[in-house]
Amino acid sequence: MYRIFFSLVFRRMDAEAAHRLAFRWIRLAARIPVLRTFLAAALAPRHEELRTEALGLRMHGPFGLAAGFDKNAVAVDGMTMLGFDHVEIGTVTGQPQPGNPGKRLFRLVPDRALINRMGFNNDGSLAVAARLASREAVFRTVVGVNIGKTKAVPEADAVADYVTSTERLAPHADYLVVNVSSPNTPGLRDLQATEALRPLLTAVREAAGRAVPGRRVPLLVKIAPDLADEDVDAVADLAVELGLDGIIATNTTIARDGLGLTSDPALVAETGGLSGAPLGERSLEVLRRLYARVGDRVTLVGVGGVRDAEDAWQRILAGATLVQGYSAFVYEGPFWARAVHKGLAARLRTSPYATLADAVGADVRKAAA
Repeated sequence: MYRIFFSLVFRRMDAEAAHRLAFRWIRLAARIPVLRTFLAAALAPRHEELRTEALGLRMHGPFGLAAGFDKNAVAVDGMTMLGFDHVEIGTVTGQPQPGNPGKRLFRLVPDRALINRMGFNNDGSLAVAARLASREAVFRTVVGVNIGKTKAVPEADAVADYVTSTERLAPHADYLVVNVSSPNTPGLRDLQATEALRPLLTAVREAAGRAVPGRRVPLLVKIAPDLADEDVDAVADLAVELGLDGIIATNTTIARDGLGLTSDPALVAETGGLSGAPLGERSLEVLRRLYARVGDRVTLVGVGGVRDAEDAWQRILAGATLVQGYSAFVYEGPFWARAVHKGLAARLRTSPYATLADAVGADVRKAAA
């Protein structure tokens, strides 16, 4: 049903306009008590065997919404209603900013992919922090907060910008993510180099400790799939050295060659980060490499190219305790999270693993044995 609707309505609309319309419907449904209860029962049934503990947090399952969909924390309950076990909001910057000029979001329908050059459009950390502080949760869920650098802030002042966002947002975050991997903010990816990343993560950790003295806010870093293998290893080693809680692998890619893209070449040539199915293979490679390096010492979150339950299961076997998605939601619609959960539960039941935690990294361990 949704695929027919997508073809007849959303596909004919500008991608960003369609996103705003769908987002408005989700938020509206979550405000109507009877409707949201009915939708949550239909779209978010719980599977006891999928219950997950990660980052010191308990979740109904491992499958969450990646950052980028709810940039301003306006639809956390709506996305939970649709079945996501955790919701990562953002990316939020120290100052509000409109992002890049349109047109800036493109669908590659034959490839089940998106290209975006949104540029961290968001209300800014002060407004988002106030929204989270005043939120009256309808559904219990884990809320991650993804922070990035304000475009107007020079790279030399990047650490202070992240610290400002951390001090404002950490009290309202179940976990905090430092995003240094979006391709749409000039110079941002330079912060992935360990000599720049070490002082940044250290400052953010200290700021979170000051802002929330009675609770350790889990801290993660999100990396790009375009890092060379030796740079992936360097980030993994740094995460262990600093006692980082997690790594999210991966963000969007600037690559186009070798991805087997079949969409209109004019669309493929658009600048920005590509997400969706074509990213899956490289994202999985990075995840396996990270798990081989850090094992169980750092929680890994697999994102990028997750289309269905099989993709989510492969991420878990490759070392991901948590899995996230976004692009496939655009193409699969409101029953997507339900289908992923159902498929994961079925795969776990027919696997040799007693629990989901036992399956985490099993393929990597097996290959190393």
